[in-house]
Amino acid sequence: MFIACFAENLGDGNAFHAELSAVMRAIELANQRGWRNLWLETDSYLVVLAFKKVSLIPCALKQMNYVISHTYREGNKCTDKLASFGLDIQGLTIWLEMPSFIGSMFGQDRIGMPNFRFVNC
Repeated sequence: MFIACFAENLGDGNAFHAELSAVMRAIELANQRGWRNLWLETDSYLVVLAFKKVSLIPCALKQMNYVISHTYREGNKCTDKLASFGLDIQGLTIWLEMPSFIGSMFGQDRIGMPNFRFVNC
């Protein structure tokens, strides 16, 4: 099931900052829409650790039922594609319907098709 997605250009920063900002934005958008059940998935294990520390959890998230989990980038190609899209835009773009540029990847993720990382040695 597709609910919503977003991409945002954050300007300069590092990968941890981008992942943390994306999770915070997802919480904000879910809270604005009254969604109280949330599964946050990130390819940053450091972000997962940060959200498991109760004192660091944003107030809005404390009112939600949530799970935060780690997945490798290959485990969710849609978010990787959205992140790349965010590099080329100004500000925030939200889709309430699936954007065409992730449609095939979403279908592959949904049916459990594997994605592999190849490294040249």
